[in-house]
Amino acid sequence: MTSITNKLLAHRIVRFGLTGGLASLTHLCVAFALLHFFATNVFTANLIGFICAFGLSYLMQSLFVFKTALSRNNAMRFFVVQFSALLISQLISELLQDTNNYLRVLLVVFMIPLVTYFIHHFWTYKKRPSID
Repeated sequence: MTSITNKLLAHRIVRFGLTGGLASLTHLCVAFALLHFFATNVFTANLIGFICAFGLSYLMQSLFVFKTALSRNNAMRFFVVQFSALLISQLISELLQDTNNYLRVLLVVFMIPLVTYFIHHFWTYKKRPSID
């Protein structure tokens, strides 16, 4: 079992998926809790969910997925990509405002990873020193 796990974790896309899954779970739990317990609107729930998931995601994407040293420049690029993806997802969510709020949050959470992997690969973490 360990050799299979090691072989899977050798692939960046698998590490990205695991990290993204954990960040998405964080986003979902926070957003759903805000919707359920505090009756916040979808925008506020997604924004706070995004903020909570951002720090975890940046650390894990940098160190575990792309194996890159942490830096202010990298953090800013990461933020630009993630925040832009959030805004685009929120726009799409607002266009679907007549649908279920929980479905809209799910849509936002699962759209972000699809776009961000490639942007991070080709821009955020391009030509950064490796920590391996």
